Amino acid sequence: MGESVAGRLFSVLDAFEDGGPAALRLTDIAARTGLPAPTALRLVRELVAWGGLERGADGRYRLGLRLRVLGAAAPCPRGLLDAALPALRALGARTGGHADLAVPSAPPAGGVLCLVSGERPPPHATAYGKVLLAVPPAQLPRHTRHTVVSPGLLADQLARIRAAGLAVCAEEFRLGEVSVAAPVRGPAGTVAALGVTVPTGVPLDRVAAAVRAAATRVRPPQPPSQLPSP
Repeated sequence: MGESVAGRLFSVLDAFEDGGPAALRLTDIAARTGLPAPTALRLVRELVAWGGLERGADGRYRLGLRLRVLGAAAPCPRGLLDAALPALRALGARTGGHADLAVPSAPPAGGVLCLVSGERPPPHATAYGKVLLAVPPAQLPRHTRHTVVSPGLLADQLARIRAAGLAVCAEEFRLGEVSVAAPVRGPAGTVAALGVTVPTGVPLDRVAAAVRAAATRVRPPQPPSQLPSP
């Protein structure tokens, strides 16, 4: 028996989870899933009707609002995001950039998940990912001419970031953007990365200070097993 309908639907969604483009054409989806184009088109249309995908004016498909709403309703990220929202709002207002909170993404997708935007940026090419990475990924695709793709150089960079408690990533993911992030720490260590993306050329000393201050204000919720007894 071939793969189930549910399995094929999940494979279409998985096509968006590799840190690549946030929007894909139907031909891209078919290539990434290995599905025949007519089958991919039928599944994509079903997902668009349900709200799991959205079709842009350029004909490309993006993850839909319904998936983001469901993901935000997950207990652990939802509680963490709620705790961080005041700091995120203040950071965005102070820097004029896009503030976000990132957590490690669960297998099999892996990588990093930004809870505000719903984006899954490549962990080796953003400040969020570099705060959360323990070791360099096996494969390091280049996104711009500034992307660090040498595992040795990235390992040295990660060590400096852990020591400094701050990551700055200049135009490694997208040209014209700089991301700055700091760890959000709980009792067991780093649980998230809080940061902001600003245009290239913004004074980074002021941004870095604002990111550090915002991250220290977040108090992650305790897991149920660590809550005090009534």
